[in-house]
Amino acid sequence: MPDNLANRPGKNDAVALVTGGGSGIGAATAETLTTAGWTVVICGRRTDALERVADTTGAHPIIADTTDPAAVRSLVDDTVVRFGRLDGVVLNAGIVRPGPVGELSESDWAAMVETNLTAPYRLLHLTLRHLIANRGAVVGVASVSALRASSGNSGYNATKAGLSMLLQSVAIDYGRHGVRANVVCPGWTRTEMADEEMAELGRERGLDAEQAYHLASALVPLPRPAQSMEVAATIAWLLSPAASYVNAAVLPVDGGHSAVDVGTVAFDPRFSLAVDRT
Repeated sequence: MPDNLANRPGKNDAVALVTGGGSGIGAATAETLTTAGWTVVICGRRTDALERVADTTGAHPIIADTTDPAAVRSLVDDTVVRFGRLDGVVLNAGIVRPGPVGELSESDWAAMVETNLTAPYRLLHLTLRHLIANRGAVVGVASVSALRASSGNSGYNATKAGLSMLLQSVAIDYGRHGVRANVVCPGWTRTEMADEEMAELGRERGLDAEQAYHLASALVPLPRPAQSMEVAATIAWLLSPAASYVNAAVLPVDGGHSAVDVGTVAFDPRFSLAVDRT
């Protein structure tokens, strides 16, 4: 048996911690993992949202702000004390504060660095010894913005790219200990955060939310937004023994978004359709 499978827990023994578990990709990941037999701890700041996800998935909610060092330490300690081990971590919590560099406030920049980059470092710093002990795995939820810069999102682009490199560094440094670390980069995905962005786009262009989603994804090779469960399925696979030799991967889950050559978009007949609908 390969070394990285030797100490894998049996079904219903593996324990995963999912940040930002109250909605969107985090909630979908909790559902996917619990269905697969994992014990799942979800954390976030919104009690009602976490409890709704817990009620529907069987996940265990812990109220914790990942930007609070004491709260993160308690989160990790409480999880290990209660369930006896930790085998998987999903770094999903994140925020967006839009603005190009010349307009982005220092406070908004700092908030994104703290939530999108420092908080994942903090959680990894505290969980790695448990992951080493159980030859576990980590998945970071970055974004297509970690691969291709999006206009007016300088801080988000930079921090998601930083998250990707943080996870690759973990993969390189701790792979010899049996720990795997990988990254998913979703494109437009139907989540609360994306719904808010579509509502704003709709207001600017005189569109409803569905039309805004259609416009935003019109030139994606698979021309639609992802469902949260589609991203969650990829995360669950990366945590599983089925991905036992996948390490330091940065995997777009974007319908082909990041492969599009923008210099040829004007030759695509869908381009005129997208422009006509703006």
